[in-house]
Amino acid sequence: MPAEDTPGEAEDIEVRDPVSAPDADGVVRRHTRRFPLFTKDTARPEGAGRAAAGDALAARQWPIIAVLGLVAVGLLVTAFDQFRAGTIVIGVGLLTGAVLRWLLPGVGMLAVRSRFTDIATYGVLGAVIVLLALMAQPDPWVQVPFLKDTLHFTVSS
Repeated sequence: MPAEDTPGEAEDIEVRDPVSAPDADGVVRRHTRRFPLFTKDTARPEGAGRAAAGDALAARQWPIIAVLGLVAVGLLVTAFDQFRAGTIVIGVGLLTGAVLRWLLPGVGMLAVRSRFTDIATYGVLGAVIVLLALMAQPDPWVQVPFLKDTLHFTVSS
């Protein structure tokens, strides 16, 4: 390859943004940790530093503080020998997280994955905890009619 062809090939390489540079094969590689202007492969994170300015850290984290506060209250109530009421409060805390994730555009660190995944996870776990608390023995508040027949085959007395 003649030496005079090398400068012409370097001019044919298209650099898409000023923070990337081509490698030896001419493929543009990113050499920075800055986010690109437009992403095409994965979604940007919704929580943490993108929701508000750095000085508003506590203000943008109120949804997760509220959910964790409800869970802490539920654990405290459970520690004082009120199992059913405490676990219901824990489940309601997770359901509150699902509702906040659904209604609010920015929820700080309450956003873990995609909006749908967060709502489904918080909602299903919260509903299961509340349902199990309502079905707990002794004197369950909710009776599931097929549960006794199902347990008859698994537990022998």
